[in-house]
Amino acid sequence: MNHSSSRRNFVKASSAITAGTILTSPYIGKAAQNDQIIKIGLVGIGGRGSGAAAQAMNADPNVALTAIGDLFEDRIKLRSRILKARGRDKYQVTDETTFTGFDAYKKVIDSGVDVVILTTPPAFRPQHLEYAIQKGVHCFFEKPVAVDAKGVRKVIELAKKAKEKNLSFMSGFCWRHHKPKQEVFGRILDGAIGDVNAMYSTYNGGEVWKKKREDGWSDLEAQTRNWNAHLWLSGDSIVEQAVHCIDMMQWAMGDTLPVHAEGSGGRQVYDDMDKYGNIYDHFAVAYQWENGPRGYHFSRQQNGAAGSYELELFGNKGFCSAKNRHLIDAGDNSWRYRGENNDMYQTEHDELFASIRNGKVFNDGERAAQSTMVAILGRMVAYTGQKISFHDALNSKESLVPSKFDWEMKLPVPNPPIPGVTRFV
Repeated sequence: MNHSSSRRNFVKASSAITAGTILTSPYIGKAAQNDQIIKIGLVGIGGRGSGAAAQAMNADPNVALTAIGDLFEDRIKLRSRILKARGRDKYQVTDETTFTGFDAYKKVIDSGVDVVILTTPPAFRPQHLEYAIQKGVHCFFEKPVAVDAKGVRKVIELAKKAKEKNLSFMSGFCWRHHKPKQEVFGRILDGAIGDVNAMYSTYNGGEVWKKKREDGWSDLEAQTRNWNAHLWLSGDSIVEQAVHCIDMMQWAMGDTLPVHAEGSGGRQVYDDMDKYGNIYDHFAVAYQWENGPRGYHFSRQQNGAAGSYELELFGNKGFCSAKNRHLIDAGDNSWRYRGENNDMYQTEHDELFASIRNGKVFNDGERAAQSTMVAILGRMVAYTGQKISFHDALNSKESLVPSKFDWEMKLPVPNPPIPGVTRFV
């Protein structure tokens, strides 16, 4: 069998096994009664957290947002007013269920919630997920799942524990819930363009927001308030942002993993560490899968440059624009999506709460962890200038996140990586 047809058969077989497991698993518990209020907790009330909480409140008639936690009180005050207006009677957060600080996630989870939405910077994701699964709480967690291989390995372990405990465990890889993309990727996996030989993905945009350090901010506060500029908090832009494109490449490959990658990257406009931290402003990575298919990824954060957010696929029978135009150019078998364009953010929460109601848990944790790791592999090869296998990357000993936090701790910003000098760990 050729590599694409073999992969398609594997994906179909895996889907059948998963469906059967959902119907017959001994871990499937009782479904939540339709009149039972499902209590929601939110950890991390930034823009994405606020949006996710609003969508969760809109996903089911009998839900309530009952607890909020964040590092900073001012962020809660700013965003909670908006959430209260959007949620109306479903917003049931009180002063007693509003928490701040590094242990706020524990207090939210321990407050009696059934579902927790985890939307802090990704550095904290494995730790927060671990506590939620330990306490038997369903999870919605934003992508990426971690910033280093150590965190990815932890989330893979937690995804398996969530299955054992019959807990829904949904990631924020929202394009997987977008109907046009479900249709186009379904056709790709069914062989609409034949063997996928090459993929071209882009996530090219302007600089993201940066906050100037204020008087009185400690190192830790300055970095957490400006988290996307710091490697240990964000994983860099290829992991925190462009991972969406990389996840779509994974989707096109039936979620089989690349064998290795090589690439480059650097800083051209991010020239001030006090302002821009230690991340790169551009990446170029070539991934290779078994038997030859390659995926070429380009991303940048540079104002005034041409923007692009796309995934193009090239097969031996045709071409596909999978991200924007949702079309297949394959002669007589050409096709273009003409159906419904749904709100994928709302759909993912609709599906999450439906899974809790009917007792058929949703769990994409391992897949989300793998896509995150493919993005981390891209960062590794760009930082080091070396060709690195996925196996070696997943087993990396690199650990970016401090083991404990203290507001007064000294936390100097490491110098940006230098290809050829920075070593793979």
